[in-house]
Amino acid sequence: MKIAIQSLVCTCIVILLAELAAAGAPELVSVEKIWSAAPHNAFTDLVRWNDRFYCAFREGKGHGRDIGKLRIIVSKDGNKWESAGLLTTPKYDLRDAALSVTPDGRLMVLGGAQTERDGKPVTGTFVSFSKGKVFTEPEVVIPLGRWLWRVTWHKSVAYGVSYGHNDGRPASRLHTTTDGRTYKTVAPNMLDDGEWPTEARVRFDEDGTAYCLHRRDGASKKTAQVGISKPPYKEWQWRDLGRRFGGPNFLRIPDGRWIATGRLYDGRHRTEICQLDVKQGKLTPILALPSGGDTSYPGMVWHDDMLWISYYSSHEGRTSIYLAKVRFPT
Repeated sequence: MKIAIQSLVCTCIVILLAELAAAGAPELVSVEKIWSAAPHNAFTDLVRWNDRFYCAFREGKGHGRDIGKLRIIVSKDGNKWESAGLLTTPKYDLRDAALSVTPDGRLMVLGGAQTERDGKPVTGTFVSFSKGKVFTEPEVVIPLGRWLWRVTWHKSVAYGVSYGHNDGRPASRLHTTTDGRTYKTVAPNMLDDGEWPTEARVRFDEDGTAYCLHRRDGASKKTAQVGISKPPYKEWQWRDLGRRFGGPNFLRIPDGRWIATGRLYDGRHRTEICQLDVKQGKLTPILALPSGGDTSYPGMVWHDDMLWISYYSSHEGRTSIYLAKVRFPT
């Protein structure tokens, strides 16, 4: 009986491995620590601009409650990195850098501008631009109380989701901009379920369909949602992914799969690569990155037939910035 059970288990493992191989299971090609200069280095994003990688993140004393600065570093090949800029203000804790390239070819840095009000953190949204080596002074473009966490450019328009930080918690809002400075509200109650929707990323399919991967931090429900919408993106349909997912990011790789990366909250702290079924609302873990403790907030770029992922982690002691290269066999 014992031999039969062991044989059955082995058969199941073989079948599972075969299914993963058939699905193009990812291979971790390499992972390197690329920055650890500050006591706490965290909350990354990654972009490819002017034939170089740019990675941005917060430098601070700890996870929060100090005057953080945003560091931007640059690399030609992803191996050797150097500082390209440092954004700072005496008034705000600058947080969670989001990188994008504007239609006119500038590098745009979006992020949270946080301070305290009545003893509680409250966050607005700032922006800075660069045409090369110089970055403009951080400029608050959405007042304190709404945090526009990420934007995605689609047909010369940037789309992003803001959430209420202490103020206006119940609903997230979809915004658009054509210049990075002036924002319009497209969907004032994008996700309005009373469960405090927070960090979100919007992506687009070839036919203009929009998808949104949305974190929730409600009192009773913390599972992430995936939303779908057609132009003009005022109405959204949502599916519960059944997993809590922090620092959500996702993109579509050339074989057609949507790949998401973020922090899973299931008893084991880590940054995980997942396959995302945007139609059925299913998030499937497929590869854990070397990580632990304080970790997540990945940036994602598809380049040279691989997925390049920036993220931060404290599994080696000091909270540091890492860069992983992942191959998806066809």
